[in-house]
Amino acid sequence: MTPILEARGLSRAFGHVQALDNSDFDVNAGEVVALIGDNGAGKSTMVKALSGNLQLDSGEILFEGKPVHMTSTQQVAAMGIEVVYQDLALAPHLDPAENVFLGREIPAKGIAGWLGFMDNKQMRRKARASFDELGATVRSMTSPVGSMSGGQRQGIAIARAIAWASKVVFLDEPTAALGVVQTKNVLETIKKVRDRGVAVVLISHSMPAVLEVADRVQVMRLGRRIATYTAADTSVEQLVGAMTGALEVSDGRDAA
Repeated sequence: MTPILEARGLSRAFGHVQALDNSDFDVNAGEVVALIGDNGAGKSTMVKALSGNLQLDSGEILFEGKPVHMTSTQQVAAMGIEVVYQDLALAPHLDPAENVFLGREIPAKGIAGWLGFMDNKQMRRKARASFDELGATVRSMTSPVGSMSGGQRQGIAIARAIAWASKVVFLDEPTAALGVVQTKNVLETIKKVRDRGVAVVLISHSMPAVLEVADRVQVMRLGRRIATYTAADTSVEQLVGAMTGALEVSDGRDAA
């Protein structure tokens, strides 16, 4: 199977810090791949490189088997790739629906649309459907998201990405600010997105969540992918051992 998204030999240094060191990555359509590693392992840098937010020193990125140069987030979004970062990247002064449709606003019909007015009713209806599917608690569709709790903002950001991702969605610590029920909803939604044929890349420190939803787990350490495991055939202890270096693995090769 040709990966929907693949990185080959990516390198990027920030001064004397080698954030990515000839690192690889791959994910297939309709698959959940967990990307794990200790702080500073290179996970966030890899995600930025694969989402048009970072220029590389060397290496190659392939999308649907063809080399691509990702130069902007707009280009990446047009490819059907969406990202939820830890900082969520929401506009705090806009309401939930306006955030979901930011940059993709639905114009009003008739002369109102020509005058620049948006169809707020339709955007709120569709946004509410996305929140309900996710199980996200959004208490007000008209309040600015900056006035909402961390859990509500997290749900809005995740719903926005899932609503627009047709090929790949990156979720960076998607359950970090959520309670038990919302965490369960997010993990169930990840499975639904995978079943639609969308590739999901999950960055998480929660090993139980990783093993619950991932098909494969790719481990990074010191800027490199050092192992890939089949989730069904591994354990929390094995993953932690690979992350910390306590377990010897083959560099950049499947360890499953």
